[in-house]
Amino acid sequence: MNRLKYFLALLTLVALLLGAFAGLAQDEKVLVIGWSENTDAYDPANGFTHSTHIVNHVTYSQLVTFPDEDASRIVPSLAESWEISEDGTVYTFSLRQDAAFANGDDVTADDVVFSIQRLQNFNGNPSFLADGIASVEAIDDDTVAFTLPDPRPSFLSEITSAVFSVTNADVVMANGGTDAEDAAETDTAGAYLDSTSAGSGSYVLDLWEPQNRTELVRNENYWGDAPYFDRVIFIHMPESATQKVALEAGDIDLAFDLQPDQIAALEGNTDVEIYRGIGTLTHFVIMNTEEEKSGPFANPAVQLAVRYALDYEGYKTLWGGVKPATNMTAGFFGNLGEEAAFSRDLDKARELLAEAGYGDGLDMTLEYPDMVYSGVSFNTNAQKIQADLAEIGINVTLQPGEIQVALERYRSGDHGVGYWLWGPDILDPLDFLSFMPPGKVATERNNWQLESLPQDIQDAIAAAKVASDPDERMALFTMLQEYTMQHGPFAPFNVPEVATAYRSDLLGYIWHPHWLLDVSILSRAM
Repeated sequence: MNRLKYFLALLTLVALLLGAFAGLAQDEKVLVIGWSENTDAYDPANGFTHSTHIVNHVTYSQLVTFPDEDASRIVPSLAESWEISEDGTVYTFSLRQDAAFANGDDVTADDVVFSIQRLQNFNGNPSFLADGIASVEAIDDDTVAFTLPDPRPSFLSEITSAVFSVTNADVVMANGGTDAEDAAETDTAGAYLDSTSAGSGSYVLDLWEPQNRTELVRNENYWGDAPYFDRVIFIHMPESATQKVALEAGDIDLAFDLQPDQIAALEGNTDVEIYRGIGTLTHFVIMNTEEEKSGPFANPAVQLAVRYALDYEGYKTLWGGVKPATNMTAGFFGNLGEEAAFSRDLDKARELLAEAGYGDGLDMTLEYPDMVYSGVSFNTNAQKIQADLAEIGINVTLQPGEIQVALERYRSGDHGVGYWLWGPDILDPLDFLSFMPPGKVATERNNWQLESLPQDIQDAIAAAKVASDPDERMALFTMLQEYTMQHGPFAPFNVPEVATAYRSDLLGYIWHPHWLLDVSILSRAM
């Protein structure tokens, strides 16, 4: 059986690579990456997955960014400098003079205004990230001002996201785009922006065949340092075994989604380098707060029982990493950390179920995407969740789904009980408010309403949005995390270790906590 799987993986690989390399110029410098694609769109106003951000990070530019190596500070990008008003509500950016789009057009303040207003009005999956911008105005061709309704210390970190990419307004409008208030109904540029980019990044999107491959080509008008590779090819390889075979054969340069046993098997291979580190992706169970959708799992006592029932140490054995206390990303300022996290207590879980009226057990359907991401198998975790909950009398039926179908049910709040992962939208503790009403995940995706919370928790959420004093922030985020641990509809159970393998002649690889992978800084040893 193992030999058959290996043979089938090789056949799949050959077919993928023959398609990927057909027609390439012989002298092109080509980088090939194997990944499990989860792209929903490459339009910056609509795409909102990890693979979207990896590509859009290099096909577009933002006003500011982080250093290549970490997220320790904010550095200039399209904006060479900025000023903040005394009251902390107006940010004025001065654009660099040499920045140009891929077609040679200058990047202007009008392009920034168009991009932000289109993001707000398009009402795509990431549009909520721009809700905290009251207005954006072009002062002149090279100066743009953002006005916020209240001071928000995290604002510069927020706009490093590829969601805030600056697009070429003329090109987008010529292909059906608009930043008008009715953009959600009238904008038709999505198909164009899913096939080619309209940005100023180091690469241009040349091809997207969903769930097959994505190709980027060098932007010859890039205003920054030219990337080493002429073409970057991402090949969808949902089976991590296929990625391993391809990497060992030298058919791909980097394998993005290998599992721990495959990484271990590569150790000692002098042709392969391995990176390991603590990641930022939290795997969690989400239980809809609407009883008509999740039944008994809308009950906070049942939700708490699920948290006590999960075998946290078992997930660490599978994937390494850390045991999360909450959905606040591990390592963030204010994160409660492993010392405060749940430990498995089956007696406590059974007691809670009995108190809720389910001492004889109950049934659950667990929805999740059928995929491997960053080496973690959703199927493996789902089966373990099933086994863990069976020990307290919860009979779990697994319902894996195709990624886009499952994602739509999750994002629309139509799921009952689901299993998903979360990577931070912004590298700031404010990201945790997505898991508190009226945050994106809590309310839009899980129907958890602000009015259901005690007044002191509502007040703490409001205060956390504007607090800048470190001691005040620590107290507020501690309070909010402790509340969700006891009363929230989420059960975070693992932040896996990051493990990436790549050919030893590939230079410059850095895992980044925000965009994960920057292909523009990679090169090859001569």
